[in-house]
Amino acid sequence: MADQRSDLATGTTVSERGHPAAGVALSERELEDLPVRTVPSESEEIAPGLQRYDVPGAGAPGTSAFARGARRVASRVATKSGAILLLLAAWEALPRLGVFDRVFVPPLSEDLVVWYELLADGPLAEHLQASLARSLSGFGLAIALAIPLGLLIGWYRPVADALTPLLEVFRNTSAVALLPVFTLILGIGETTKISFVLYSCSWPILLGTVSGVKTVEPLLIKSARSMGLGPVRLFQKVILPAAVPAIFTGVRLAGAYSILVLLFAEMVGAKAGLGYLILDAQSSFRIPEMYAGIITISALGLLFNLFLLRIERRFSTWRTT
Repeated sequence: MADQRSDLATGTTVSERGHPAAGVALSERELEDLPVRTVPSESEEIAPGLQRYDVPGAGAPGTSAFARGARRVASRVATKSGAILLLLAAWEALPRLGVFDRVFVPPLSEDLVVWYELLADGPLAEHLQASLARSLSGFGLAIALAIPLGLLIGWYRPVADALTPLLEVFRNTSAVALLPVFTLILGIGETTKISFVLYSCSWPILLGTVSGVKTVEPLLIKSARSMGLGPVRLFQKVILPAAVPAIFTGVRLAGAYSILVLLFAEMVGAKAGLGYLILDAQSSFRIPEMYAGIITISALGLLFNLFLLRIERRFSTWRTT
């Protein structure tokens, strides 16, 4: 049997009479002259200025997981914001390319510069504060009145039979068409604007609440009654939680209405507010200021909707996802 030598550096064994790979007979001197490969440690340099972690496929621990997480986040953001980013890019590029007249549709960057100037000088903050006060007042009153009324209509049939015909008449009447009536009866002060927002926001909340109560699973109600729950506990433990999704759908719609219909009210007899800012800028041909007001309204509506979504999740933690 041929003698064998152990290569301590590599841990491999070669024969004195042959190369391990090719089987060619080698002399003892040739065996001693064979190159020995060593594996660099993690702290050694593979080449001048090149660490082991710089070699492709030899990433540091946790680097690949972090990269995958970053790619997932970037993909999610691109998927959800792609259409908005495309719209903003078109808003910036099309006027510069001459597709739209820059006098009437300035590029987005110019509108944002004017928006920042209005914010820094103070007028935009003043108009925004006035609109928020009116919108939140009417919206809050609509929630306080429409949800209890919707619960009564949805749960008690006599109340529904008495009020449904009258409610259907007002529900199918445009709120904008009734704005002159509000102005004639209540004047042009703050009461008119808050009442107009209250009227407009009440209907989606009311209808959502009624729908939520009426669509509760009857088996849940029968099961709760069989367990001895009284009317109050049944309403508290079964009806309200089951109706929350439909109620918040109406609340979110009302949140959008509270901003949109307020613009109409502020265009009639107002001296402050985002609606007044837009109309005044348009009539004075200050087009970038008009777009600055529109951008503010869009951002305000988006933030308001996100806020309502967070509240809905807070009250719907019992739902499975």
